[in-house]
Amino acid sequence: MITLELKDLRPGEKQNWLQHAIAPRPVAFVSTINAAGNVNLSPFSFFNMFSANPPVVIFSPARRVRDNSTKHTLQNVMEVPEVVIHICNYDMVQQMSLSSCEFPKEVDEFIKAGFTKQDALHVKPPMVKEAKVKLECRVLEIKSLGETGGAGQLVIAEVICMHVDESILTEDGKMIDQQKFHQVARMGGDWYSVVNGNNLFKVPKPNLKLGIGVDALPQSIRNSNILSGNNLGMLANVEEMPVVDVAFEDDTLKNIIQYYATDPNEMENELHLYAKKLLDAGSVNEAWQVLLAVAY
Repeated sequence: MITLELKDLRPGEKQNWLQHAIAPRPVAFVSTINAAGNVNLSPFSFFNMFSANPPVVIFSPARRVRDNSTKHTLQNVMEVPEVVIHICNYDMVQQMSLSSCEFPKEVDEFIKAGFTKQDALHVKPPMVKEAKVKLECRVLEIKSLGETGGAGQLVIAEVICMHVDESILTEDGKMIDQQKFHQVARMGGDWYSVVNGNNLFKVPKPNLKLGIGVDALPQSIRNSNILSGNNLGMLANVEEMPVVDVAFEDDTLKNIIQYYATDPNEMENELHLYAKKLLDAGSVNEAWQVLLAVAY
């Protein structure tokens, strides 16, 4: 493993290393307007949600590393402290990227990128009609993290209104269906990622229920050379230590025990391999029953 002391790196090197490592990052596709009525549209991947009540998001139109200049978006929100943040999905990623070109201040990126303007309900900047999610926001504060190239300029904004296209809702219409939205996220360099059914997975959250923890797992499980850290995390997320279920039947388990009965070490190895297969398929309870056959 190499070690990088960031104080020894040039600004561009710091940015490249961090952007490749801290990813994927959601993209804030931001429309703003200045006092003269000039509209700007630009994406920012230094962006996230930081509070639900009040609903606050932050994005950072950082100073350019190249020449320490500020971006039109930052200049606009200093004049008119309102923004619309659009969440970019795969269908609009190429146009979104095009809008990031450093066009002159008087150029309208809506026109250059081929997007349609739509009036917002509460703020002056127009919305991107094609976007599936639109957040109308009032800027609460602009916090500078420095005056040198690459320094973040945090735009702290309160979401006052949210527009969501019906096509990405769940069947009951009460929530966004993550498998329909296809959000894109920024990686390092020219790389992006897209969220779809092929790369989505669920991890049950402990919430108010406490998992027993990896330290509470039987030693033979905890020190397994086969089970991964993710496997151990799944096993340790149960509320209490499982016990053998005499009603549990599994032909593979029976065959392993029968075939390897004369070699306990080999049997444990095979049971761990089978438990791993079950865990990778999300079958935690079944995996526990398999492991309990040799855990103690």
